[in-house]
Amino acid sequence: MSYLPRLKKEFNERIISSLKEKYSYKNVMMVPRLKKIVISKGVGGAVADKKLIDHAIDELTMISGQKAIATISKKDVASFKLRKGMPIGAKVTLRSERMYEFLDRLITSALPRVRDFQGIKPSGFDGRGNYNLGVTEQIIFPEIDIDKVNKISGMDISFVTSANSDKEAQSLLTELGLPFKKSDFKSKLSEIKSIKSESPAEEAPIVEDEAKSEEVTAEEAPIVEDEAKS
Repeated sequence: MSYLPRLKKEFNERIISSLKEKYSYKNVMMVPRLKKIVISKGVGGAVADKKLIDHAIDELTMISGQKAIATISKKDVASFKLRKGMPIGAKVTLRSERMYEFLDRLITSALPRVRDFQGIKPSGFDGRGNYNLGVTEQIIFPEIDIDKVNKISGMDISFVTSANSDKEAQSLLTELGLPFKKSDFKSKLSEIKSIKSESPAEEAPIVEDEAKSEEVTAEEAPIVEDEAKS
Protein backbone atom coordinates (compact mmCIF):
# COMPACT_ATOMS: atom_id res chain seq x y z
CA MET A 1 0.00 0.00 0.00
CA SER A 2 1.41 3.40 -0.96
CA TYR A 3 2.30 5.96 1.70
CA LEU A 4 -0.32 8.58 2.48
CA PRO A 5 0.37 11.52 4.85
CA ARG A 6 -1.86 11.61 7.93
CA LEU A 7 -3.60 14.87 7.03
CA LYS A 8 -4.19 13.84 3.42
CA LYS A 9 -5.80 10.64 4.65
CA GLU A 10 -7.88 12.67 7.11
CA PHE A 11 -8.98 14.97 4.30
CA ASN A 12 -10.02 12.11 2.02
CA GLU A 13 -11.79 10.05 4.67
CA ARG A 14 -13.49 12.67 6.85
CA ILE A 15 -13.03 16.32 5.89
CA ILE A 16 -14.48 16.09 2.37
CA SER A 17 -17.77 14.69 3.63
CA SER A 18 -17.83 17.11 6.57
CA LEU A 19 -17.45 20.20 4.36
CA LYS A 20 -19.82 18.82 1.73
CA GLU A 21 -22.53 18.51 4.37
CA LYS A 22 -21.76 21.86 6.03
CA TYR A 23 -21.97 23.90 2.81
CA SER A 24 -24.42 21.66 0.92
CA TYR A 25 -22.09 21.17 -2.03
CA LYS A 26 -23.75 19.22 -4.85
CA ASN A 27 -20.69 17.04 -5.41
CA VAL A 28 -17.28 16.38 -3.87
CA MET A 29 -15.48 18.33 -6.60
CA MET A 30 -16.96 21.53 -5.16
CA VAL A 31 -15.31 20.91 -1.79
CA PRO A 32 -12.36 23.34 -1.31
CA ARG A 33 -8.88 21.88 -1.23
CA LEU A 34 -5.48 23.04 -0.08
CA LYS A 35 -3.54 23.54 -3.32
CA LYS A 36 -0.12 24.61 -2.08
CA ILE A 37 1.83 26.18 0.76
CA VAL A 38 4.41 28.87 0.00
CA ILE A 39 7.05 29.62 2.66
CA SER A 40 9.10 32.77 2.08
CA LYS A 41 11.40 35.13 3.90
CA GLY A 42 13.16 38.37 3.12
CA VAL A 43 16.82 38.82 3.96
CA GLY A 44 17.90 42.23 5.20
CA GLY A 45 21.54 42.90 4.38
CA ALA A 46 21.60 40.47 1.46
CA VAL A 47 23.02 43.18 -0.81
CA ALA A 48 26.12 43.48 1.35
CA ASP A 49 26.47 39.82 2.33
CA LYS A 50 25.47 37.16 -0.20
CA LYS A 51 26.01 34.38 2.37
CA LEU A 52 22.85 35.49 4.16
CA ILE A 53 20.84 34.27 1.18
CA ASP A 54 22.52 30.87 1.41
CA HIS A 55 21.63 30.67 5.11
CA ALA A 56 18.00 31.54 4.37
CA ILE A 57 17.80 28.90 1.63
CA ASP A 58 19.32 26.28 3.93
CA GLU A 59 16.86 27.09 6.73
CA LEU A 60 13.78 26.91 4.51
CA THR A 61 15.08 23.67 3.00
CA MET A 62 15.44 22.10 6.44
CA ILE A 63 12.03 23.36 7.60
CA SER A 64 10.13 22.27 4.49
CA GLY A 65 11.96 19.11 3.47
CA GLN A 66 12.28 20.48 -0.08
CA LYS A 67 15.02 22.53 -1.73
CA ALA A 68 14.28 26.27 -1.43
CA ILE A 69 15.25 28.87 -4.03
CA ALA A 70 16.34 32.51 -3.92
CA THR A 71 13.78 35.25 -4.58
CA ILE A 72 14.92 37.94 -6.98
CA SER A 73 14.37 41.71 -6.98
CA LYS A 74 12.07 42.79 -9.81
CA LYS A 75 13.19 46.43 -9.86
CA ASP A 76 15.98 48.81 -8.90
CA VAL A 77 15.79 50.50 -5.50
CA ALA A 78 18.50 53.15 -5.34
CA SER A 79 18.04 53.92 -1.64
CA PHE A 80 18.93 50.32 -0.77
CA LYS A 81 21.60 49.98 -3.46
CA LEU A 82 19.41 47.24 -4.89
CA ARG A 83 19.46 46.35 -8.58
CA LYS A 84 16.95 44.37 -10.57
CA GLY A 85 17.83 40.68 -10.59
CA MET A 86 19.63 40.66 -7.24
CA PRO A 87 18.65 37.97 -4.65
CA ILE A 88 16.65 39.43 -1.74
CA GLY A 89 15.27 36.38 0.03
CA ALA A 90 14.26 32.75 -0.25
CA LYS A 91 11.11 30.73 -0.79
CA VAL A 92 9.83 27.21 -1.29
CA THR A 93 6.51 26.01 -2.72
CA LEU A 94 5.07 22.77 -1.36
CA ARG A 95 2.39 20.64 -3.00
CA SER A 96 0.85 17.20 -2.53
CA GLU A 97 2.48 14.90 0.07
CA ARG A 98 5.19 17.34 1.17
CA MET A 99 2.58 20.04 1.66
CA TYR A 100 0.55 17.84 4.00
CA GLU A 101 3.67 16.66 5.83
CA PHE A 102 4.81 20.22 6.46
CA LEU A 103 1.34 21.27 7.64
CA ASP A 104 1.29 18.35 10.07
CA ARG A 105 4.66 19.34 11.54
CA LEU A 106 3.61 23.00 11.72
CA ILE A 107 0.47 22.14 13.70
CA THR A 108 1.86 19.44 15.99
CA SER A 109 5.45 20.58 16.57
CA ALA A 110 6.16 24.20 15.56
CA LEU A 111 3.15 26.30 16.62
CA PRO A 112 3.04 24.80 20.14
CA ARG A 113 6.60 26.12 20.61
CA VAL A 114 5.53 29.75 20.03
CA ARG A 115 5.82 31.72 23.25
CA ASP A 116 2.44 32.40 24.89
CA PHE A 117 0.68 30.80 21.93
CA GLN A 118 -3.09 31.25 22.02
CA GLY A 119 -4.00 30.39 18.45
CA ILE A 120 -3.54 32.11 15.09
CA LYS A 121 -5.50 35.17 14.08
CA PRO A 122 -8.16 34.83 11.36
CA SER A 123 -7.29 38.29 10.02
CA GLY A 124 -4.72 36.83 7.60
CA PHE A 125 -7.24 35.92 4.88
CA ASP A 126 -6.91 37.85 1.62
CA GLY A 127 -10.56 37.89 0.49
CA ARG A 128 -9.94 35.20 -2.13
CA GLY A 129 -9.77 32.10 0.04
CA ASN A 130 -6.06 32.23 0.84
CA TYR A 131 -4.46 32.64 4.27
CA ASN A 132 -1.14 34.27 5.20
CA LEU A 133 0.54 33.44 8.49
CA GLY A 134 3.48 35.42 9.82
CA VAL A 135 6.06 33.56 11.92
CA THR A 136 8.46 35.81 13.82
CA GLU A 137 11.10 33.22 14.82
CA GLN A 138 12.44 30.37 12.72
CA ILE A 139 13.56 28.54 15.87
CA ILE A 140 10.01 27.31 16.56
CA PHE A 141 10.73 24.62 13.98
CA PRO A 142 12.51 21.61 15.56
CA GLU A 143 14.56 21.18 12.37
CA ILE A 144 16.47 24.40 13.15
CA ASP A 145 19.47 24.01 15.47
CA ILE A 146 19.40 27.15 17.63
CA ASP A 147 23.14 26.86 18.29
CA LYS A 148 23.80 27.29 14.56
CA VAL A 149 21.45 30.24 14.01
CA ASN A 150 23.26 33.49 13.16
CA LYS A 151 20.19 35.69 13.56
CA ILE A 152 16.61 35.23 14.71
CA SER A 153 14.36 35.94 11.74
CA GLY A 154 10.81 35.31 10.59
CA MET A 155 8.98 34.12 7.53
CA ASP A 156 5.60 34.19 5.82
CA ILE A 157 3.59 31.03 5.28
CA SER A 158 0.88 31.32 2.62
CA PHE A 159 -1.88 28.72 2.33
CA VAL A 160 -3.39 28.74 -1.16
CA THR A 161 -6.78 27.02 -1.41
CA SER A 162 -9.42 26.46 -4.07
CA ALA A 163 -12.12 27.95 -1.81
CA ASN A 164 -14.41 30.64 -3.22
CA SER A 165 -14.58 32.56 0.05
CA ASP A 166 -12.54 33.19 3.19
CA LYS A 167 -15.24 31.51 5.28
CA GLU A 168 -14.98 28.27 3.32
CA ALA A 169 -11.17 28.45 3.38
CA GLN A 170 -11.15 28.92 7.16
CA SER A 171 -13.46 25.93 7.56
CA LEU A 172 -11.08 23.84 5.46
CA LEU A 173 -7.96 24.93 7.36
CA THR A 174 -9.72 24.47 10.70
CA GLU A 175 -10.71 20.94 9.74
CA LEU A 176 -7.08 20.26 8.81
CA GLY A 177 -6.04 21.38 12.28
CA LEU A 178 -4.90 25.01 12.09
CA PRO A 179 -5.77 26.45 15.52
CA PHE A 180 -7.61 29.69 14.78
CA LYS A 181 -8.50 31.72 17.84
CA LYS A 182 -11.82 33.47 18.27
CA SER A 183 -11.79 37.14 17.27
CA ASP A 184 -10.94 39.58 20.03
CA PHE A 185 -14.17 41.45 19.34
CA LYS A 186 -16.39 38.41 19.87
CA SER A 187 -14.59 37.55 23.09
CA LYS A 188 -14.84 41.13 24.33
CA LEU A 189 -18.51 41.39 23.38
CA SER A 190 -19.33 38.17 25.21
CA GLU A 191 -17.51 39.42 28.30
CA ILE A 192 -19.33 42.77 28.23
CA LYS A 193 -22.72 41.09 27.80
CA SER A 194 -21.98 39.00 30.85
CA ILE A 195 -21.12 42.11 32.86
CA LYS A 196 -24.27 43.89 31.66
CA SER A 197 -26.49 41.03 32.78
CA GLU A 198 -25.13 41.39 36.30
CA SER A 199 -25.15 45.21 36.43
CA PRO A 200 -27.95 47.82 36.76
CA ALA A 201 -29.05 49.22 33.39
CA GLU A 202 -27.73 52.70 34.16
CA GLU A 203 -24.24 51.33 34.80
CA ALA A 204 -24.06 49.26 31.63
CA PRO A 205 -20.77 49.76 29.75
CA ILE A 206 -20.65 51.15 26.22
CA VAL A 207 -19.80 48.58 23.57
CA GLU A 208 -17.51 49.83 20.83
CA ASP A 209 -18.56 49.15 17.25
CA GLU A 210 -15.44 47.23 16.35
CA ALA A 211 -12.31 45.86 17.98
CA LYS A 212 -9.05 46.29 16.15
CA SER A 213 -6.79 43.31 15.71
CA GLU A 214 -3.11 43.35 14.84
CA GLU A 215 -1.75 41.22 12.08
CA VAL A 216 1.38 39.23 12.80
CA THR A 217 3.83 39.57 9.97
CA ALA A 218 7.23 38.02 9.56
CA GLU A 219 10.27 40.22 10.12
CA GLU A 220 11.58 41.57 6.84
CA ALA A 221 9.42 39.12 4.90
CA PRO A 222 9.21 39.72 1.13
CA ILE A 223 6.05 40.24 -0.83
CA VAL A 224 4.98 36.86 -2.18
CA GLU A 225 3.49 37.04 -5.65
CA ASP A 226 -0.08 35.81 -5.74
CA GLU A 227 0.12 32.26 -7.07
CA ALA A 228 -3.47 31.54 -6.12
CA LYS A 229 -5.78 29.67 -8.42
CA SER A 230 -2.83 28.76 -10.71
